[in-house]
Amino acid sequence: MIIVTGGAGFIGSNLVAALNARGMTDILVVDDLYEGRKCLNLSDCDFTDYREYDDFIDLVRRGHDFGPVEAVFHQGACSDTTEWDGRFVMARNFEYSRSLYEWTTARSVPLIYASSASVYGMGPDFVETREAEHPLNMYAFSKFVFDQYVRARTSASQVAGLRYFNVYGPREGHKDGMASVARHFSAQIETTGQCKLFEGTDGYANGEQRRDFIHVDDVVAVNLWLMDNPQVSGIFNCGTGRSQTFNDVADAVIGWHGQGNKHYVAFPAHLQGRYQSFTEADIAALRRAGYTAAFMPVEVGVPRYLDAIAKTRES
Repeated sequence: MIIVTGGAGFIGSNLVAALNARGMTDILVVDDLYEGRKCLNLSDCDFTDYREYDDFIDLVRRGHDFGPVEAVFHQGACSDTTEWDGRFVMARNFEYSRSLYEWTTARSVPLIYASSASVYGMGPDFVETREAEHPLNMYAFSKFVFDQYVRARTSASQVAGLRYFNVYGPREGHKDGMASVARHFSAQIETTGQCKLFEGTDGYANGEQRRDFIHVDDVVAVNLWLMDNPQVSGIFNCGTGRSQTFNDVADAVIGWHGQGNKHYVAFPAHLQGRYQSFTEADIAALRRAGYTAAFMPVEVGVPRYLDAIAKTRES
């Protein structure tokens, strides 16, 4: 059995679909379906069991035997960066993850978990060292604390954390305002004919702020590679290693639609000094660990994503 927490969410559901593509269907999906629209992410997937998020961790803490477990992909979390209830976030993210760590390591089950590039705060360095880490909100802090917990311990079984950068791709429709800029730009082209981008800030020209945008298929590929290589443990950046501009994303969206233009809006005052104008994953550690596959640039990944959206609508 494979266990996927957050299995109805964006990255988790793509993982379930990818496992299915390998012929693997003995999957326990764990999620919180208070946001019921997430169920649509799994409507084309096969799995053998489902547990609500809180029920599952209660079983874990009581030492429940789920039978032979090949790996746990821990993707579930409170990912709302505006949530400042520290006790809630730490219980949902850190304490939950710690319980899973204790359960998996006691049974020699590989644990592959989602960390976040948000631990780096404003940067400017994005390398997996303590010196580069400056979390600026509770979500980032909770991920940072669990990474610290993992670093302070040794395990005979695999424990691998992936610090996701700006992930985009299919099965994120339920995220609304938290969805990727590629999705927002596409919706804006369809409704108004214009992509809205920020004017220049932090020394960058209009729309030239840069992020490390990574397609969810590449994120899934790294997760599955870790499962295939249980000798690899550690905390790794999961980005392309190459930043691209918001203009690049907008141009890819406009090119796919064959129409539209860019419109620059004033940079919001409330984001001054709190906005990442630049992110770029240092992926040297991941390469040293043995991951050799190439990552899609937005010129390839965005059209692939929009093709998937169009195909879903047609079906």
